[in-house]
Amino acid sequence: MEERFFAAFIHCYFIAFGVVIGGAIIGSIGDFATGDGTLSSIGRIAKRLRIWAIAAAIGGTFDAFTNFEKGIFEGSTMDIFKQAMMIVSAMGGVKTAMICIEWLIQEDLS
Repeated sequence: MEERFFAAFIHCYFIAFGVVIGGAIIGSIGDFATGDGTLSSIGRIAKRLRIWAIAAAIGGTFDAFTNFEKGIFEGSTMDIFKQAMMIVSAMGGVKTAMICIEWLIQEDLS
């Protein structure tokens, strides 16, 4: 990772947050255009975007696997720890976005 760890940690959080919020709201425009329920579609789209937001935030899945491989086979446990923390940060961004969407649409998305 070229960036400082803490800066990359914060970036992962907000990238995942932005993917879910932006994707759900912009994606629901199609339902609005066709006359369907916009708020229910925001929740449905947000649920579908969760895993993709995490993958986008950590920079794609192959980079994460490469870092795990380096940590396991080359004995670099710090790389495994950093990658795990990036995934946790992205998951936190997704969870925060889901809570904000639940608040916005007044519906339980669990």
